[in-house]
Amino acid sequence: MASQLWDTLKESITAYTGLSPATFFTVVAVSIALYYAISGCFESPPAPRTREVEEEVEPLPPPVQLGEIAEEELKVYDGADPKKPLLMAIKGQIYDVSQSRMFYGPGGPYALFTGKDASKALAKMSFDEKDLTGDISDLGPFELDALQDWEYKFMSKYVKVGTVKKTVPVVDGPVADPSETSDIADNPLEGEASESPVENTHHKEVSVDDDAKE
Repeated sequence: MASQLWDTLKESITAYTGLSPATFFTVVAVSIALYYAISGCFESPPAPRTREVEEEVEPLPPPVQLGEIAEEELKVYDGADPKKPLLMAIKGQIYDVSQSRMFYGPGGPYALFTGKDASKALAKMSFDEKDLTGDISDLGPFELDALQDWEYKFMSKYVKVGTVKKTVPVVDGPVADPSETSDIADNPLEGEASESPVENTHHKEVSVDDDAKE
């Protein structure tokens, strides 16, 4: 049975290809070898891929505590310098968001918020320049609730590294003359003393008149 199948196969190969069975199988083997050789030339080397993965998983440096800093100092941590951490403040509290660089780093969807206190913008989910501020005095209750949710998220996910220094507004008003203040302090009864000579002169004139009448 097997010999009959083999004879039939050889006859079919010769009939359809015009080649002898030995030549046919040799051509098939050479074709397979050429296929693997050519496909191997187009495979990308694994080394660069491994290096890329190693760069992606490189550990981040530990967060550095900054303490209390001014808003101007916070601006240098906006991602422009890749050697500096990414920092962002909510309600005056500064957090290190470097681990989410794809969101808060340059080119990320929230890159506009880094390097500043963006409390108002987060509460309103606004990307307007005028809302990139820590002043939340005019927010409504729903916006304050949204801001509170953001703060809880940051507290649970990121490390707090400092606070934004609050500036005290200067109120304009009348300024007292130091010389006048000093004179009043040195002689508080000056006004009363200026009237005493007049009173004394009056009494003297009265006494002279009395003598003349006598």
